Amino acid sequence: MMNYVGDDAIRAEGLRVVRGGRVVLDDVSFVVPRGSVTGLLGPSGCGKSTLMRAIVGVQAHVSGRLDVLGRPAGHAGLRSAIGYVTQAPSVYADLTVRENLRYFGSILGAGTAEVDRVLGEVDLTDRRDATVARLSGGQRARVSLAAALLGAPELLVLDEPTVGLDPVLRRDLWGLFHRLAAGGVTLLVSSHVMDEAERCDRLLLLRDGVLLADDTLAALLARTGTQDAESAFLTLVDAAAGPGPTSAAPSPSASDSVPGSAS
Repeated sequence: MMNYVGDDAIRAEGLRVVRGGRVVLDDVSFVVPRGSVTGLLGPSGCGKSTLMRAIVGVQAHVSGRLDVLGRPAGHAGLRSAIGYVTQAPSVYADLTVRENLRYFGSILGAGTAEVDRVLGEVDLTDRRDATVARLSGGQRARVSLAAALLGAPELLVLDEPTVGLDPVLRRDLWGLFHRLAAGGVTLLVSSHVMDEAERCDRLLLLRDGVLLADDTLAALLARTGTQDAESAFLTLVDAAAGPGPTSAAPSPSASDSVPGSAS
């Protein structure tokens, strides 16, 4: 384990990603403080997943500066220090929950006690002997999260980890995220649900590959003169579009515009 002690767990400067001739991220700069829960919010297709892949070092065609835990993103020394949960469950469907975690734990040197600990943290102890193929989508996502928690990573990169979860479990997982942060873990959590902004220490607001804000929710509300995260986001979108007819910068549709619409 690296045990990085710098102030910033992630620092990006002029980050740019071009994929298939299209600019997916354009001149993105931000910092993620160590030991924080930072929310990466924006509508589907805005570049959130691409940014997360760049941070964990699996995204091609990245330019600009991107440092993670004091090293360039993708450095071999970061592999055991980062836990990454993708939108699609990344576990084996034909194994049980516990078998999956034992397998991943063996790679990381995590024993039975560690497996039992993460099962409890994601509330899957009673399903530990169930085959993953028989679990609900939300339960499969929690198995992936449990696997990411093995080995006590310093940075957790979670791509929409609460999608499909009921309100009680969402609340409990956010409680877990903050307990991890209180213990020194840094979390970057993406979402397109704007009410989750209130659960984050800091926010990165992304739209069309452009970073609209890197600040606390309180500062964003004060800056935009709004009362909630959704209104602040829309105000920033309008400001970025600049003056001109609506057709030049169309407002997002109900299903894909405002983070907060159902996935």
